[in-house]
Amino acid sequence: MASAATTPAASAPPAKKGGLLPMLLCAVVAAGGAGGGVWFMTQSKAKPAAHAEEGDGEKAAAEEQESSGHGDEHGKTGSAEGAAQYLPLTPAIVVNLNDDVTMRYLQVDIELMARSNAAIDAATLHMPRIRNTLMLLFTQQQFEDIVTREGKEKLQKDALAAVQAVLKEETGKPRIDALYFTNFVMQ
Repeated sequence: MASAATTPAASAPPAKKGGLLPMLLCAVVAAGGAGGGVWFMTQSKAKPAAHAEEGDGEKAAAEEQESSGHGDEHGKTGSAEGAAQYLPLTPAIVVNLNDDVTMRYLQVDIELMARSNAAIDAATLHMPRIRNTLMLLFTQQQFEDIVTREGKEKLQKDALAAVQAVLKEETGKPRIDALYFTNFVMQ
């Protein structure tokens, strides 16, 4: 009899654990919905605020021009300086470094900064020549010279001067205000 009592209990199927998959699916859907809602709310509120700030900026500039007494000269310098715009040079520039002892490589991600659409457009148009000039500059570098912070800063200044020289030759103006290394790997 004892064996008969244990047989039905042993043959009963164990309780299912299928509740985990539906719970995970619900969590993913809820997180996606929350993210979409946050994005929608920030996008719909950001546009009117941006337009309001532009209007306030124009009013403030007009008031400043009137109160300064400099007239047109002051207005021209204020309008010449726009917001910083960045142009990434993609893909990263990868070159062999000038080293007699061993093979060394340099990989650099670069972004150009300008304050006008015309400058960004000019740099985009002449990108092949800019990349070529930078590649030639980087291949002349010695590993020991650019391992220090000072060496990297000097290379950054030299690279900016090279880009400005290309654009000045092509367009008549240097146009680019700054050059930034956003990734710098030497091996």
